[in-house]
Amino acid sequence: MIIKKLLLFWGLAMALTPSWAQGEQADYWSFQEYLDKFPEQRTLVDDFSIRVRQAAQPLPLSRAQPVQVAMLIPDQQVSDYWLRNKQSFISRLQELGLPFHLKSYSSPPTTTHREQEQQLADALSMDPDYLVLTLNSPRHRVLIDKIMTRGRPKVILMNITTPLKHLGNKQPFFYVGFDHREGTRLLTNAISKMIGKQVNYLMLYGTRGYISHARGDEFIRLTADQPGYVMRQAFYTDINREKASQAVLQTLATKPDINLIYACTTDIALGAMDALKTLNKEEHIILNGWGGGSAELEALANGHLDLTVMRMNDDTGVAMAEAIHLDQAGKANLIPLAYSGDYAVVDKYTSARELERLKDYAFRYSK
Repeated sequence: MIIKKLLLFWGLAMALTPSWAQGEQADYWSFQEYLDKFPEQRTLVDDFSIRVRQAAQPLPLSRAQPVQVAMLIPDQQVSDYWLRNKQSFISRLQELGLPFHLKSYSSPPTTTHREQEQQLADALSMDPDYLVLTLNSPRHRVLIDKIMTRGRPKVILMNITTPLKHLGNKQPFFYVGFDHREGTRLLTNAISKMIGKQVNYLMLYGTRGYISHARGDEFIRLTADQPGYVMRQAFYTDINREKASQAVLQTLATKPDINLIYACTTDIALGAMDALKTLNKEEHIILNGWGGGSAELEALANGHLDLTVMRMNDDTGVAMAEAIHLDQAGKANLIPLAYSGDYAVVDKYTSARELERLKDYAFRYSK
């Protein structure tokens, strides 16, 4: 059993050098970089954010036929971000009075390239007006480039707020989600206030790609110049709860001085939580979540998680509905290229009353 676990551990992950340290030049603007470079977009974002926060305001529509939407989402994971935003997207469109037909394709976050391509081909065969998908790996980028050359459908990149530089003026219709770098900054500040002067941490990435870079590498970058922060080990876990748990068990067996585990996703955080429970070390090691979905908030309330950065989850689904609604109403000039929803940091000391207030808003359509 021990040999099996060791093989699983070393097979799932390896020590890493963060991509920012390797001098890689990213092919995208960060959300804030984009707004700085194109200041006219900042006004659009501010006005659009007000629209997302407010109740639905239907506009006159000339289209009689339902809008055709295809959605490809990696919702087969513990994190409920994707399913909640699908629900909020549907509910907001209904409130706006826009007739639509939605075809949704579900997958785990580690879907093979062949399976992704098959789902995409199936989605395109219905000739949708709008195509919702995400971008996390170089292969995703290749697929998106191919779609962009078609000119149809209009592409919505979900969970991404960083416009791609190489696309120049021929960008997708809409980038929507939460600025991962801003969330990481907020989380980093909260961790620094909670932990002592010497921080020996284990970095648990998800899959190789954008999310691990924006959440994991960004934390490393933000703490690189802070005294006392030492990354003792880092691993890719494929956003797999069991793999994350094994990574923690094996690491703590050889590096017992670790006092922070930085988890890049919900599933990873819960896997680390399982390991800390097994070792009875929950009181000795700080563990963060990322996203603040139902599973994380429950773990936080039960004392198994120390803190998380909580997305006002349904902002994404509402924003996608509003963008399509404005486009169909002939008001595409009111849509920013990229939109990022709101965050709040919550921890084990956050009152139940405040947490309920945040949940009521974050899950206003997906309760």
